[in-house]
Amino acid sequence: MAAQSYDKLDGVIWYDGKLVPWGEANAHVLTHALHYASAVFEGERAYGGRIFKSTEHSERLKRSANILDFDIPWSVAEIDAAKQLVVDKNGKKDAYVRPIAWRGSEMMGVSAQSNTIHLAIASWEWPSYFDPEQRLKGIRLDLAEYRRPDPKTAPSLAKAAGLYMICTISKHRAERKGYADAMMLDWQGRVAECTGANIFFVQDGKIHTPIADCFLAGITRSTVIDLAKKRGFEVIERRIMPEELSNFSECFITGSAAEVTAVAEIDKWNFNPGGITKTLMEDYTAAVTAPGKAAAA
Repeated sequence: MAAQSYDKLDGVIWYDGKLVPWGEANAHVLTHALHYASAVFEGERAYGGRIFKSTEHSERLKRSANILDFDIPWSVAEIDAAKQLVVDKNGKKDAYVRPIAWRGSEMMGVSAQSNTIHLAIASWEWPSYFDPEQRLKGIRLDLAEYRRPDPKTAPSLAKAAGLYMICTISKHRAERKGYADAMMLDWQGRVAECTGANIFFVQDGKIHTPIADCFLAGITRSTVIDLAKKRGFEVIERRIMPEELSNFSECFITGSAAEVTAVAEIDKWNFNPGGITKTLMEDYTAAVTAPGKAAAA
């Protein structure tokens, strides 16, 4: 994908209740969220002009804000409508959708109870997070040095901007070494997730995935679990230790950006993208592109 500057795209952005030209959707440099990471966001995709599981994303955005001790002053229904308006106005039927809510500039110390809560929504064309050919062959993952934090030390169940700091560092390190991404362990050394996607493994026809209690239980994750169960696959959510990885035959990751992507390698462990991964990739594509599915979800 060619490099682009996201502040210079064409289109409109919904900003605090109204549509504004793309280049005018600005926040001041002395904004609490920029200095103290008091922002929450969602990553969503529109297929055929309709946002997949829009309401679930809007509900999680509101929950994330509450975890960070602020309330977004728009209802779930209003956020859903605003997102759809942005997709419609920007005219890109297959698009990535990014709502973000943040604390403004009224207070600039750590304490910020009086700050205005802002909400903005953008949409743009964004192909698959990983190279389409590699998604089928399987991407390569590094093993991240940073770990997902103990839920007692960070708001782990919020999709909060600050939690992605170690993800950016880990992905940069992985890419410099020739990997596509990195798998992160949790604070106790157990398999957790990738920098922006949940992870699954296959052993003897059964699907295994880490318990999501110190990282987000992704909406794509739950969608794929449902699709797997409809196929009759057993899905086991459990603690997984790194030394177990040699026992798994397949591996794949899930996320709104990554969709369903096969994994061929994690550090010293190798996998063969196989039938279960391919089936779930196809089922997910069918689910998000089926007429009326995205709108109803």
